[in-house]
Amino acid sequence: MGIFDFITGGGGEKSLDKHVARAKNKDAQSVDRFGSLEALANATEKPELRAKAVLGLLGRFAMRYDKSIEDEQEKEYCFDQLRRLGPSIFTELEQHLRSAESIAWGLKLLGELGENDQVWPLLERLCVQNDNNYVRDPQKKVQLINFLGEHTDERAGVALIPYLEDVDEGVRFAAIEGLARHKPEAARQPLLTMLANPKEESRRLKRRIAEGIAETGWDVREGGNSVEKLILDLLPGSRVDNHGRIRRAEQSGK
Repeated sequence: MGIFDFITGGGGEKSLDKHVARAKNKDAQSVDRFGSLEALANATEKPELRAKAVLGLLGRFAMRYDKSIEDEQEKEYCFDQLRRLGPSIFTELEQHLRSAESIAWGLKLLGELGENDQVWPLLERLCVQNDNNYVRDPQKKVQLINFLGEHTDERAGVALIPYLEDVDEGVRFAAIEGLARHKPEAARQPLLTMLANPKEESRRLKRRIAEGIAETGWDVREGGNSVEKLILDLLPGSRVDNHGRIRRAEQSGK
């Protein structure tokens, strides 16, 4: 029996199934679970076991262990082992991202594995799957939006715009934050429309829109006098200059 067989229990795929199950069992002892993670990492070297081992490591991201230090260590280990495999795991990673309830770690890994043109098609499919329709738990959608907000691809900024119409306030706020970073011109009118919409009752959302528009320097005159008045109310001491740009109180002397 070789060292690989010893680590995996000598049972090939059947033994690997046990390691996959233990890897995401929060009731298992951390030392035992870590041993299974090491077995899965070793199994990625075997072509016939590679896909299942990769999915097993990815599955650890979806489980949260009560002891935060051990939880972080185990996930970091999985992340490092998966990152070394490179873009060859895109198929398994997409399967994980589409099926898991929590995808923050998977998205972080995706960002490390390829260039924008390699990563974007997968992200685009995730946006279609996680659109602005109602879901009971928007956590996964918020994680996707947060990633898009930080992603360097210009297409990610445009992809955030439909989420301004999501029913969940947290989703809308995350989209506004991401748009404030990307600043796509295509978002200017939708943000002004949202700002002027009396059905949008969240003052914190409208204030963040006003702050973002001020940071961007966009012309707000297309929104009309009502938008200008609203901005002045949301950002006390501010004004709209002759070019339609919002000047904050701290800029008034400039």
